[in-house]
Amino acid sequence: MASPLLAGGTFTPAPGLTLTRIGYGAMQLAGPHVFGPPADRDEAVAVLREVVALGITHIDTSDYYGPFVTNEIITEALHPYPADLHLVTKVGALRDAEGNWPKALAPDQLRRAVHDNLDRLGLEALDVVNLRVGGLDAPTPGSLAEPFTVLAELQQQGLIRHLGVSTVTPEQLAEAQTIAPVVEVQNFYNIANRSDDDFIDALAAQGIAYVPYFPLGGFSPLQSQTLNDVAARLDARPMAVALAWLLQKSPNILLIPGTSKVAHLRENVAGAALELPADAVAELDGIAGE
Repeated sequence: MASPLLAGGTFTPAPGLTLTRIGYGAMQLAGPHVFGPPADRDEAVAVLREVVALGITHIDTSDYYGPFVTNEIITEALHPYPADLHLVTKVGALRDAEGNWPKALAPDQLRRAVHDNLDRLGLEALDVVNLRVGGLDAPTPGSLAEPFTVLAELQQQGLIRHLGVSTVTPEQLAEAQTIAPVVEVQNFYNIANRSDDDFIDALAAQGIAYVPYFPLGGFSPLQSQTLNDVAARLDARPMAVALAWLLQKSPNILLIPGTSKVAHLRENVAGAALELPADAVAELDGIAGE
């Protein structure tokens, strides 16, 4: 059962898929720049076990974190997994020898990625697989029919329970929905980067989860100063304010802040429970126009 510390409660985008709105993003469990092994593997294992102890039921990961490292640590720390824990992974990219993130959307690459995630996580079926379509922080125009159809076929084979999409436009989501149901969208979004405001509302109306990444990414100095000022008035950390703003923005927003430290994990979970007063929300809403 989820800890009472977890802000926002849960969200259920599909039967059998109830996720705590405070999740955990496992990307930082790998080494610097999400490449290679962590400096402290024991601490990485401890973080994951604390995630479960806190009642979090939503861990976001990918086999290309490391690559492979993060999923291997998850398996070491948590397998066999608690019945209510849901692992959400993503495919559609690789890591090359220089640490870059080239796309990997060919059918054979996607099938290999799904099987690699299954093998390294020790699972017979993946709870959610997100198809990453766009770049690091913005969608790439074009059809996603071919790669999404590959995942839909793997879903029909029983290897995937639910499908999601990442760095997509509303039009790409609509195209995906003609192929198979979509339970979540992962896009770049935060207080300062608000291009998905209408998209989030449309997803909420459909009961689809929206999972923003980079909660403090892409801020200008002026925007950061406004956030810092609000946080100081509330005697809170800027990250706590940013996370709390997201939770209060819409009930279908799920958070996946990442960290490689147990103490920081606890700070994120406790900080997200911050209740922002109306004047603070109004001031934060104005950041996007600065």
